[in-house]
Amino acid sequence: MGFREEAQTLAPYLSGLRREFHRHPEVSRQEFWTAERIEEELDAIGITDHKRIDGSGVYAVFRGEQPGDRVVTLRADIDALPIQEVNTDLPYCSQQPGVMHACGHDAHITGLLGGARLLFTHRAEFGGEVRLFFQHAEEIGYGGRVFVKEGLLEGSGRVFGIHVASELKLGTVSATPGPNNASVDHFTIKVQGKAAHVSTPHLGVDALYIASQIVVSLQALVTRRTSPIDPLLIGVGKLQAGTAYNIVAESATLEGTVRAFSPETRKSTQERINAVCAETAKLYGGTVAVEWEDFATPLINPPEGAKEVGQVITDLFGPQALITDRPLSLGGDDFAEFLLTVPGCYAFLGTGNPDKPDTCRALHNDRVDIDEAALPMAAALHAEYAFRYLTGVFG
Repeated sequence: MGFREEAQTLAPYLSGLRREFHRHPEVSRQEFWTAERIEEELDAIGITDHKRIDGSGVYAVFRGEQPGDRVVTLRADIDALPIQEVNTDLPYCSQQPGVMHACGHDAHITGLLGGARLLFTHRAEFGGEVRLFFQHAEEIGYGGRVFVKEGLLEGSGRVFGIHVASELKLGTVSATPGPNNASVDHFTIKVQGKAAHVSTPHLGVDALYIASQIVVSLQALVTRRTSPIDPLLIGVGKLQAGTAYNIVAESATLEGTVRAFSPETRKSTQERINAVCAETAKLYGGTVAVEWEDFATPLINPPEGAKEVGQVITDLFGPQALITDRPLSLGGDDFAEFLLTVPGCYAFLGTGNPDKPDTCRALHNDRVDIDEAALPMAAALHAEYAFRYLTGVFG
């Protein structure tokens, strides 16, 4: 049997494993039960060389038994979201109040453990090294950089990961070259003015008015300073100001995000936001401070990496399964940090089934589910990709 057929025999095991993770979700940097359960499963497979990363991430490694010095890295993110699941009638509904695997990371963990099981079973047939990243804290743009900083990608020739995609039909997989996911930057703008009674506004500096002008002006950076064919989003989701209805606001704080698909647009947009804030505050007599948090860089699949994965998808599941033009997503994913260091590809696995409406809901929804028939596909794809790289089929 090939990996596809072998993975299919693991379907009940994979389904049970995914449901176990789904029942026990943990938010970013708190994935301690999840990490322990992953370690238990690795030990059961026979992969005993593993260690914790930053407390709640897990790194594992094993070698093939043939000669070879190639290294391939496979990654799954493991954290959940602070969302209350409403499908309480599901037998595998979250048992953690206010926390849910609403982004499919339970499926990601399961797919990688299944792929690792397949590869370990066939270790006599290849040489080189397989590294497994069970990466914590993806949802806050943290864990990916930790794994890179720890040097765990050093010497790796390829890196590969899979994300579920409810908008893609079950049985399909995207390996789209070029930009896939946007960068994610969080900004906090603090405006300082001067309090006064509203009847004497000239004696004060209205921080609320300055903040309001900034909100409006930021949108012009998208519509008038950026090419219409260069996707860019600037969103302000929070504005706090003032102490009373009849007092000129002394201070204001607004928070928002920038999403871009190229490093150049990302950098220029940050510079322009800084300038808009400074000039607007100065115009109306106030001061401003802008703070930036870098959550994720743009996720850009190298064309050659997407081509390699596309061939694996076609050979495993047929040419009808391959998607190479998945629409851009303004959501971020810190798998992008790995692609800055090592060539590879991030694939998106279709988990939507119209006969199961909740599987077609957008991710981060409090009712979203997946069609578990996709789990053997994920396991087979991890295994086949790694096997081909390690045996020199491509690269």
